[in-house]
Amino acid sequence: MTDQANTEQTNIERKPRADAARNRELLLATAKRVFGEKGPAASLDEIAKSAGVGIGTLYRHFPTRDALVEQVYRHETTQLAEAATQLAALHQPAEALRQWLYLFVDYFTTKQTMAAAFSPAGGGSAKLFAFSTGLLGTAIATLAERAEQSGELRLSLAPFDLLRAISGVASLSSAPGWEQNARALVDVLIAGMRAR
Repeated sequence: MTDQANTEQTNIERKPRADAARNRELLLATAKRVFGEKGPAASLDEIAKSAGVGIGTLYRHFPTRDALVEQVYRHETTQLAEAATQLAALHQPAEALRQWLYLFVDYFTTKQTMAAAFSPAGGGSAKLFAFSTGLLGTAIATLAERAEQSGELRLSLAPFDLLRAISGVASLSSAPGWEQNARALVDVLIAGMRAR
């Protein structure tokens, strides 16, 4: 067997089976939901049961609680970053930015929940915040620059400062109606940047 054939065979063997990939995605979605409902005290047994899989299946994919929390966080962050490209293809530049900022409001709840679910001794949250800052910083910069280049908006602040402003309102997430307030702030920010 040639080296290329060996490499191709190894790549084929390393691909997860379709049912394993489905179970992994199901566990990530279920963990996000259960942590969102129950908070950091949610048990891994409860997540596995709610997903309709055995606890062994959960541990095969995520050997520790922190591994599961980290992957939920990474998954949500990656999906939000990828949404920038999808929204840019569907909407005019300023509207794509607005829609993405609305998604950021939804994402903020997951971010807070996952940060609270990390074990304090793990120290993994700092790495994840750095990961999300880089990924989301690139996404919002791309959308904001596109909106400015189109002439729809004039940026008077750095794109990442938009996220900081929304995070300030979202950090009051225990207050009733904070999501509506955060979305209203998105509208105010977009209106304030409209080119006259």
